[in-house]
Order: sequence, then structure tokens, then C-alpha cells
Amino acid sequence: VQLQASGGGSAQAGGSLRLSCGESSSTVSAYALGWFRQAPGKEREFVATIGWGTGRTFYGDSVKGRFTISTDNTKKMVYLQMTSLKPEDTAVYYCAAALHSVGVYLYDYDYWGQGTLVTVST
Repeated sequence: VQLQASGGGSAQAGGSLRLSCGESSSTVSAYALGWFRQAPGKEREFVATIGWGTGRTFYGDSVKGRFTISTDNTKKMVYLQMTSLKPEDTAVYYCAAALHSVGVYLYDYDYWGQGTLVTVST
């Protein structure tokens, strides 16, 4: 499974950004796609996940009500719409694919994209 994330950039606090991640594989299918983020000097943390076929979603507490994860199954894309951005949302955002479950832990995910930087200024 190969993952290609895009859409990162700079925004002001209160603004919005949308991240995209394309999934491609000729041999296996992801069960769920998720987003994690890692701020400088901090551990990678869970942001959101969605089941490919079920549409079941989970969100990290720090983004609930502000971020929305969605998919376009025909294009094999997953999106993260980020609104009401805060400076503490500044991080490198990674998309990841899980083969077996819709999980919220790093170890639930089998494949990782390269990351895209989001910077939120005051």
C-alpha cells in the first residue's frame, strides 16, 4: 500500500485547511485510513480515522468538533478537513493505512505516508 499525502501549508488561527491522501495498492486493500500528527519535540498522536467500507469514524479529543475525516472511495482518497485551526495544531500530518481494524493507536497501522507540514500562526 502506498500513501501520498498533500494539502499542508500555512494558515492563521481560526482558519481552515484540507489535507488529502491517496491510497494505491495492486495487491492489498486497506481496512481503514487514519491521520496522525507529530509536533516538534512531541510524540506522534492520533487525529482521526475512518473505515473504508463502513464509514465508521473516530477522532482524537483535541480535534473533535473541528476536524472532519471523509473518503472518496471511487478515487481511493481520504480527506481531513481542518477548521477553527489553533497554533497547537502545528505539526507534520501523516496518513496511514490499517489492514485489519479501525484503530486509534500507532500499532494499528501497517503503512505510512511521507507526511505534510501544517503551520498555524496567531
